[in-house]
Amino acid sequence: MSSAAAPPTGGGVSSILPLELIDRCIGSSIWVVMKTNREFVGTLLGFDDYVNMVLDDVTEFETTPEGRKKTKLGQTLLNGNNICILIPGGEGPEA
Repeated sequence: MSSAAAPPTGGGVSSILPLELIDRCIGSSIWVVMKTNREFVGTLLGFDDYVNMVLDDVTEFETTPEGRKKTKLGQTLLNGNNICILIPGGEGPEA
């Protein structure tokens, strides 16, 4: 006999797969927190099955011992292996 509970039904609860959520963010602003001391905010142009991402109009935020450093970048490719958190519609750490 299985001890796993059945998934909830009804009540307006919907489920979405992670890649489907990211796909819905294409063309929108996204805040990406990396495993390192870097964060990126930009417009998501695309991604692949490994969640490697291409962002446009990017602002990079880097935390250093001297404080937070902000750098404007153009198009940027982020390695999916180093991504920790994605925040759709996020405006970054300064918002």
